Order: sequence, then C-alpha cells, then structure tokens
Amino acid sequence: MTETPANSKTLETDSATSATSAAPAAKLHWLVRKGTIKVLWVLGLSFLAVLVYLDGSLTPHPHFGIDGTFGFHAWYGLLTCIAMVLVAKLLGKFIGRKDTYYDD
Repeated sequence: MTETPANSKTLETDSATSATSAAPAAKLHWLVRKGTIKVLWVLGLSFLAVLVYLDGSLTPHPHFGIDGTFGFHAWYGLLTCIAMVLVAKLLGKFIGRKDTYYDD
C-alpha cells in the first residue's frame, strides 16, 4: 500500500497515541511531572508576590507621576505583555496565510 499524506497522518497519530499510552509506564522527565509543574507555579508566584511586597519598602524615584505607584512594574509588565499578545494576534490576521498556501 502506498503511503499518501492522509495515511501518513493516520500512522503518525497511531504512533503518537501508542507513545502517549506507554508514557505513564516509563519515567517522565522531571519538568513534565504534574507535581513538579505545581511546585514551579507555586515558587514562581511566590517569588513574584515577594517582589511586589518588597516594592513597598523601596523609596521610589519616579520620573513620571505614574511610575511611583505601588506595584507599577508588576502591573505595567502584565499590561504590556497582554498588549503584545493582542498586537501579535492582530498582525497574524493581516499577514497570515491560509493553511493550504504551500500545498499548491
């Protein structure tokens, strides 16, 4: 039987499914384990909370009025990150190609 793109996707899916089902039997990498992921989230969020807490103990030297507010760098970074994601999605709408662009 010749292998067509549809057949190869089916074969890849079958092999991926069998590899996934065999994964719990094998020892997972430490960064993929659920317990490790939970610990990393707790540590990361705790570290960020400590940084925001320590921001209150610093004497701000603002160059503009708003950058002297409590937690400025935290909320400014979050809003900037959200804005970058939204701009990237908007750019993707304008410069994106159809899924079949390279098939022709």
